[in-house]
Amino acid sequence: YGAQGGTAEDLAGFFDEEGSGVIVNSSRGITAAYKKEDGCREEDYASAARLAALRMREDLRRCYA
Repeated sequence: YGAQGGTAEDLAGFFDEEGSGVIVNSSRGITAAYKKEDGCREEDYASAARLAALRMREDLRRCYA
């Protein structure tokens, strides 16, 4: 998922009806998120990482909901 090129759509068939059944990793997408956000500084690492994780969650939820 993410930096490796996988999408939420690629994973959709692995989720069960409750959205469980898989563990999705996006370590680079989350830990390096501050580098991708406009105006974000290294000091904003935690905020950018949280935002990236929330976006990932919503993207994945979209595929099983």
